[in-house]
Amino acid sequence: MSSRGRDCWLALLPLVVLLLSGCSSNTVRTTEVTPVIAGDPGMPEDQLLDVGVRLFDPNSAALTEEEIFTSPEIRKAEARFMPTVLAGTLQKSGHWGAVRVAPSETGVSDIVVDGKILESTGEKLALEISISDASGAHWYTKQYEGFASKYSYDAKVAPEPFQDVYNRITNDLAIARAKLSPAEAKRLRTISELRFAESFAPKAFSGFLEKDKNGRFSVRRLPAENDPMLVRIRSIRERDNLFVDTLQDYYNGFSRQMSAPYQDWRKESYTESIAYRELRAQATGRTIAGVASIIAGIAAQTGDSYATRAAGTVGIIGGAAMVKSGFDKRAESKMHAETLKELGGSLGAEIEPQVIELEDHSVTLTGSVQDQYTQWREILHGIYEAETGSI
Repeated sequence: MSSRGRDCWLALLPLVVLLLSGCSSNTVRTTEVTPVIAGDPGMPEDQLLDVGVRLFDPNSAALTEEEIFTSPEIRKAEARFMPTVLAGTLQKSGHWGAVRVAPSETGVSDIVVDGKILESTGEKLALEISISDASGAHWYTKQYEGFASKYSYDAKVAPEPFQDVYNRITNDLAIARAKLSPAEAKRLRTISELRFAESFAPKAFSGFLEKDKNGRFSVRRLPAENDPMLVRIRSIRERDNLFVDTLQDYYNGFSRQMSAPYQDWRKESYTESIAYRELRAQATGRTIAGVASIIAGIAAQTGDSYATRAAGTVGIIGGAAMVKSGFDKRAESKMHAETLKELGGSLGAEIEPQVIELEDHSVTLTGSVQDQYTQWREILHGIYEAETGSI
């Protein structure tokens, strides 16, 4: 072999060996869960703020390469499932009054939780959580991420692989709440009530709240406690809360219905994600190594002996085989992706909306819950107008 050919082989040999040795690695994940900070059971009722957890932004347009198994149908389902898990965690913490899942931009809660799904696979969950209150003040926006291990999907482990994420969100919100004085907490409850009242009777309740240029509300004056208009509004609000509580039955039923197939999907996604990543790494390694072998083989063709040229030919043929093997690996990884997308489609078919039974009639949630809630608010407006004689 000529010195040029030999030098080329020697230069490329470490690269070929490295790439052929495989690119996969094992990452150890923990199954430990952050404990929830328990609330004070003796906190006065007028200090227990109500929380509205809005449906999350599915953020489907920003699906990452790691989420190749996730279809928009799965993301839409997750955007309803995850707020339910978070609301349940918040309620169990004991820091709050009523914690409800609600369609976005509906009703008025003392505290509002908005969420966006940044990434969601069987391995990783990343959320962006924003907290605001009835006055329009923005408390904070924070990103949370958690990783599952293969043990997270063991039947002996807690059923929610990413419960640690929800617990950390719950703890941060409790810490932020603890910074409010009793007077500030009472002020938020008053503002949420007056905002609700103004949305039903703007003429009767205008002037009680003041809104600044930043969209923040403050109390200008208060109605009398025995004001008949306020009494009626409180009755209407109780009915509205009862309807939203009925929606909780829908969301909880939705989550229960989704839980088993979603857990199976995430478990499969965890396994397939690792397999896909390893196959992709192997494909890249084999392709590069194959190209390197071809280049070295071509260089060997310049040798001055038959043996050197023959070795170069073998290198070219072997390199071509490696490149083909790399392409085959990519095709195999695509097959894994398609399998998971099919699972996503079947998951969506299992979580259709249900019928909600009310006291005197039933509501079929065939469209969005937002539409159903809008219709309910129109009914409440009709009830209020009939009671006050303003029709």
